[in-house]
Amino acid sequence: LRSAIGRMLRATTGARSAMTDNSSKPLETTRRKFIAGSTAAVSTFFIGRPQAHAGDAEITLKFATVAAASGTPWSVHFNEIKKRVRKASRNRVKLQYEFGGAAGDEVTTLEQTKQGTLQLWAGSFGAFEKFAPELCAFELPYLFSSAKAADDVIDNKLWADIEQILDRAGFKLLFFSENGYRSLGTKFGVKSGADLNDKRVRVPQSFHMGQTLAAMGATPEPLPVTEVAEALQRGTVVGFENSALFSFASGWYKEITHFTRTRHCYQPAVVVANKAAFEALPDDVVTAIIGDPKAESAHSRQMVRALEQPLEDNLTRAGITVYTPTAGELDAFKRATSSVHSAWTDKFGTAFYDKIVNSL
Repeated sequence: LRSAIGRMLRATTGARSAMTDNSSKPLETTRRKFIAGSTAAVSTFFIGRPQAHAGDAEITLKFATVAAASGTPWSVHFNEIKKRVRKASRNRVKLQYEFGGAAGDEVTTLEQTKQGTLQLWAGSFGAFEKFAPELCAFELPYLFSSAKAADDVIDNKLWADIEQILDRAGFKLLFFSENGYRSLGTKFGVKSGADLNDKRVRVPQSFHMGQTLAAMGATPEPLPVTEVAEALQRGTVVGFENSALFSFASGWYKEITHFTRTRHCYQPAVVVANKAAFEALPDDVVTAIIGDPKAESAHSRQMVRALEQPLEDNLTRAGITVYTPTAGELDAFKRATSSVHSAWTDKFGTAFYDKIVNSL
């Protein structure tokens, strides 16, 4: 079946404008099944000359992400880049994508990118807890009042700081994207922390997300994305927290009855390269991959944001109860999670966190 996501993304790619979907049918995504476990990502990387020419040794760059292989703005954007790179290099450079967690979860594949087994990676700041923990501060609960506020901090105030942090960790910043606002997907209704008591809710494998869900009242269950669908089916967990887009792209929405718009975390995404591998690439290949970093970031975010409301509407069409908390209910969640900020700074320090807060 041709998915509603596919229709919206084709409209966006052509016009780079906001999209709507008037379909009355529940959304069915065309996606690649998440692969459980971690498959070793192996590639051979050949270093070319300063410019790529016909007859040069072929360069294969392996790119890993947990984003689904089709029907998402991320896959559309990455395939745009793939075509651009092949054209610029005259078919001598290949981007080999490992979508849908095929090479492993975010943490595993980021480690492989650090080691150079993978050359390119896309994912969330939360995966950097081991290599650049200060970047996890971007995901602290209720930090950004709006996506535009986050854009301003990242693009206009702290871009160079982020670039330096990643450089020290052995990565090259390419551009940003986003997962968007994370909310609760559950097998039960949620209006307060009391509704989450003793409920096991999946969270990413990061300190701050576990702390956030615990503060909201749930029992956090850290799991990689590759294991969530099975855990929901088995009842090991009775919910998750993520964006509407990721809920559809992963297929997790099929296992829930309620989606509560807590919007407790705005989650940026980032695309990075192994620094040493990237610096060894021919100059024209580097230019083709990066493009205009801020324009690439804006393009990617725009595609994601255009889908937020249509996808929440499709949750309703799929028979899922979508609930928007009252101002009072949201305020209670904000108060409950405010301590997560101090718990995080106690563990990881205040320097970069203060820069973010002072940039708001």
